[in-house]
Amino acid sequence: MGDKLTILLDKNYTIADVGSRLYSTFVEHLGRCVYEGIYEPGHPSADSKGFREDVRTLVKELHFGALRYPGGNFVSGYDWLDGIGPREKRPRRLDYAWSSIETNEIGIDEFCDYAKSVGSEVMYAVNLGTGTPQNAGYTVEYANFPGGTYYSDLRIQNGHKDPHNIKLWCLGNEMDGPWQTCHLDAVDYGKKALEAAKIMKWADPSIELTLCGSATTLLPTYPEWDRIVLEHAYDKVDFLSLHRYYENFGNEVDFLASFYEMDTFIKTIAATADYVKAVKRSKKTMMLSFDEWNIWYQAKTQLKQWEIAPHILEDHYSLLDALAFAGLLCTLINNSDRVRIACLAQMVNVIAPIITEKGGKAIRQTTFYPFSLAAKYCTGTVLKPLAKIPTIESAAYGAVPSIACAVTHNAERNEVAVICVNIADKTQEIEFDMRSFGVVRWIEHVTMQGNPDAVNTFAAPETVKPSAVDVPRDSTGTPQVSLPPKSFHLLRFAC
Repeated sequence: MGDKLTILLDKNYTIADVGSRLYSTFVEHLGRCVYEGIYEPGHPSADSKGFREDVRTLVKELHFGALRYPGGNFVSGYDWLDGIGPREKRPRRLDYAWSSIETNEIGIDEFCDYAKSVGSEVMYAVNLGTGTPQNAGYTVEYANFPGGTYYSDLRIQNGHKDPHNIKLWCLGNEMDGPWQTCHLDAVDYGKKALEAAKIMKWADPSIELTLCGSATTLLPTYPEWDRIVLEHAYDKVDFLSLHRYYENFGNEVDFLASFYEMDTFIKTIAATADYVKAVKRSKKTMMLSFDEWNIWYQAKTQLKQWEIAPHILEDHYSLLDALAFAGLLCTLINNSDRVRIACLAQMVNVIAPIITEKGGKAIRQTTFYPFSLAAKYCTGTVLKPLAKIPTIESAAYGAVPSIACAVTHNAERNEVAVICVNIADKTQEIEFDMRSFGVVRWIEHVTMQGNPDAVNTFAAPETVKPSAVDVPRDSTGTPQVSLPPKSFHLLRFAC
């Protein structure tokens, strides 16, 4: 038997209500995310518009709140007008961001239709690299204005009488990054974003805008960038974005403790935003959009030159990756009082929970399962667990909690859901003090554990998947659970 840990869950000790937008994703015109991902005319499962039904079925299992589109680095050199109108008249372009050829078979109209078909809203990014604030306004007009103007009538002419009503918009992408097409410094981006925000909200005052924050903690401009751009645009935007990817550089504890670094990142950006709030004497608290996050082995990334839908950034995730991924998910949930949007990057093929074969199968990667379980069950109000969780030493971060844990209470379903990851090398025993809920009973316990190097393949697509653990049927007593070394768990209780 391992250590015994008591975690107090009190229904009155809450963090925030968690909305569906926290469980969002990202679809960029990159690699095979769009082409051979969601869209593959001629595939046996393709619908009349060329979208793969087998992929759509898996997308629906992930319960995404929003789909961020069309980039990403791609958007900073993209003209959205290339992707509308008759397909045979759409130009092929060089995509500078990913050294690819873009066919423009899919654009704003097709993507909005797709998002609707999977029950998700669209989070649309405008081009503030090569693009202009005026063009950003035209995009809003095309998407959201009812009719009677040039761009709204153009949408109607293109077969969409009703507006798309896109409410979430990104003011560019990672403009702090030197890799970005037409990268700007913080002052120049802050000025450009402010002017774009003004025009876009004049076109549709109901939209919500996300300002580019730091693309990573690793840039020397972090977090000064965030302060400067907020001082320019604070009054006109609704969210500040932050992006971060993690990978295993060989130290397993550091990798599994990535959730600890993500938490520090979020709190630093929130503090920076609160400083600007104080400087401006504002009554508005700036919310955050963590609109790119995932496990990504960037050190292994190699681009190909000028191909259509090249096979790039197609990481194959192990059980160990899924455990680190689940820890990041816990951190996002636990910061839902400030992080109101979070987009798993990306949705299909490109560092994604779903991977496809051209003309063949679509399968779930290991990371599919923690996300789908959390999006389905970790809804309602986030609770703050009270516990002295044992720590372990990491080389990168020092002492870190040996268990990542997030808890939600859904009053409508009378249910408490817990997701947790034991990152330690030993079994840990937990009991949950849930006295504030009265008598509780187990609903289910599912786990992912085993060979940390195991992956899912097209030949063996279910090598790694959740398995059920027998739970007590007796409603009396304190719920207890055993967490084996390096394991993921979803626990559900009726209350």
